[in-house]
Amino acid sequence: MNTASAGDAPHGWILLRGLVREARHWEGLPEKLALVLQAPVWAVDLPGNGARWHESSPTRIDAMVEALRDQLVQAERPGPHRVLALSLGGMVALRWAQRYPAEVAGLVLVNASLRGVAPFYERLRPRQYGRLLLALGPVGHERRERLILKMTTRLQQDPDSVARRHAQWQAQAPVSKANLLRQLLAAARGFAPPEAAPPCPTLLLASRADQMVSCRCSQRMAERWGWPIVYHASAGHDLPLDAPDWVIEQIRAWLAASGGAPLAQQPGRKPHPHQPDQRPGKGAESQGGSQPQQ
Repeated sequence: MNTASAGDAPHGWILLRGLVREARHWEGLPEKLALVLQAPVWAVDLPGNGARWHESSPTRIDAMVEALRDQLVQAERPGPHRVLALSLGGMVALRWAQRYPAEVAGLVLVNASLRGVAPFYERLRPRQYGRLLLALGPVGHERRERLILKMTTRLQQDPDSVARRHAQWQAQAPVSKANLLRQLLAAARGFAPPEAAPPCPTLLLASRADQMVSCRCSQRMAERWGWPIVYHASAGHDLPLDAPDWVIEQIRAWLAASGGAPLAQQPGRKPHPHQPDQRPGKGAESQGGSQPQQ
C-alpha cells in the first residue's frame, strides 16, 4: 500500500463500525465530525456489511485489516489516517496500527475490547447470550434490529423509528447469518495484544452503562498502555448512536489539547440531510462523562 510516512500530516479520518453494522449506522456523525474538525471523513464498510454485504466476512482480524487496506488502495486514499472505530472495528483499527504504523496517525477506540487483555465474560456480557441466539433465529429484520438496539443503546428517544430505519437498511444490504457467525468468530479470536502500544496517539471512549461489553475492557487497555480514557455516564454500547455530539466533542478536545485540530466550536444541531426529523441520541451529550484519565 502506498502511504505517506508517519511524520506526514494525516489525510483525514476513517470510521469503522462493529459487529454486523455498516457505514449508515453512523447516522449523521461523519458529516458533523468533518465540519468540526475541518477534515475529510470516510465511513468504511468491512466485508459482509453494508455495501460489501455480498462478500464473506473474514474470520480473522488480520484478514479484515488487509481487506480494509485493499479498499483504501482501490479508492486512492493514501495514509496516514486517523481512525475512529467502535467495538469490533476497534480491534481492526488497533491491529492495523500495530502491523502498519506508518499508515495510522491516531486512534479513537470506542467501547473496545481485546482477547488477552480482558476476560471473555467482560468482552461479551453473558446476559446478552440469549438475545444473540434469538437474533440468529428466524426473526424479521425489524425484530432483529429491536433486539440489537436493546443490547447496544440506552438513550434513544424513539427506538421504534430507529429500528424501522435500520431494518430498511438491512433489507437493502442483508448481513447473512453466516457472516454474523464469522464476525463473532473473528471477534472471539481477536489477536495477541501487543507488548508495546502502537506509536500513534490513542484515545479511549467508554460507556459506563454499556450492557454488551463491560467498560472494564477499555479501562484495562488504558492501564496497560497508558492511554487517556473518557467515560460517558449513561450511554449504551453504541456510544456514537446514543451520544454523537459528546463523542465529537471528546475528539475535538483531545486533538486541540495536543495541537492536532482547530479549536472549532461544536456546531448547532443540524439535521442529517437525508433524515431531518430522526436525530438519534438527542440531548445525550448533556449527560456527559468524566474527564480524561492518564
